[in-house]
Amino acid sequence: MTAGRLLPLLAGLFTLVALAFSPGGEARWFDGGAGSLLLALVPVFLLLAFWQRGSKAWRGLVYVIVGGIAVFGLLNLLQAGAAGAAGLGFWLYGLGVWAAVWHGVDCLSKAEIASAGWRRGRDLLVPTLFGIWLLVVWELLCRGFGIPQVLLPAPSVIGERIGNSSAMLWADFQQTFLKAVLVGYAIGCGSAFLTAILVDRVPFLRRGLLPMGNVISALPIVGTAPIMVMWFGFDWPSKAAVVVIMTFFPMLVNTVMGLSASGHLERDLMRSYAAGYWQTLIKLRLPMALPFIFNALKINSTLALIGAIVAEFFGTPIVGMGFRISTEVGRMNLDTVWAEIAVAAVAGSAFYGLVALIERGLTSWHPSYRQRS
Repeated sequence: MTAGRLLPLLAGLFTLVALAFSPGGEARWFDGGAGSLLLALVPVFLLLAFWQRGSKAWRGLVYVIVGGIAVFGLLNLLQAGAAGAAGLGFWLYGLGVWAAVWHGVDCLSKAEIASAGWRRGRDLLVPTLFGIWLLVVWELLCRGFGIPQVLLPAPSVIGERIGNSSAMLWADFQQTFLKAVLVGYAIGCGSAFLTAILVDRVPFLRRGLLPMGNVISALPIVGTAPIMVMWFGFDWPSKAAVVVIMTFFPMLVNTVMGLSASGHLERDLMRSYAAGYWQTLIKLRLPMALPFIFNALKINSTLALIGAIVAEFFGTPIVGMGFRISTEVGRMNLDTVWAEIAVAAVAGSAFYGLVALIERGLTSWHPSYRQRS
């Protein structure tokens, strides 16, 4: 039996088994309200198991929509009094919904779509659905098992904290990301790029600067952060200095390697045209080095945020992501800690995505971006 029939069939069977394991106390979960909605979805799951007509894209959308309705019903059951007391029937039903949604997303990812615009939309929809489903599973586990918020708050609790503390989170974001991260990132990557050109121009520096850069990159951040605080004070410049140290060496090594990526034939051709060092650098070697440079920029986009947050643990004004995380952990306010983590994750992902988008625009000639015919 193919996965196209097996997964939806499992969804229907698990739903039936869930009803079988719902006597007594769990029977109320299928009586009225959201329970009636879940009960009505049982024949839908079974029908979908044998419905193989239409394109994969439409079948996938149907499965995702039906799974979303089932998830809505499960969450309403938890609000109706099943939170912390979910039994075997509830989890079997959830397992069936998971099988249906999995099959739907799988159909969407494998669907053959002629329109390039619809393909791009599908390529964005599939990872979005996957991320949403992870949050749904997190929510169901936290509320179904009644996990205390001090151990692991549910995504809904974290979202509520983000909405209620938007002003505080924005101030922390400004202090950590807009000041320390961006300034340190620009200085660290820019200085490393210029140093790489100097190393390439003066070959003997390669033997001295690269080993020294390796030593600097191996310094533990928990050791350098207090020193930077003593040198540059408690405000954001000391955190930017830590970011400079963390981003300098990856950029230096990747740029030096990128400048050596051009082949001998291309360099001989430039010499046959009487091109000097700077002409060869600008017209041949730097374009060939762009994939290496952007590789370092993407790596540093996440390292910079991590370095700034950790550096704030060792001295900072009463604002900043690292400061907020360290203080709220001591107060057992884990929802605020997770809210800061969520903001940092979104900011880091957006920063990485922006660098990747610029890379795609400047290196569209690279073989990795060529679409197969």
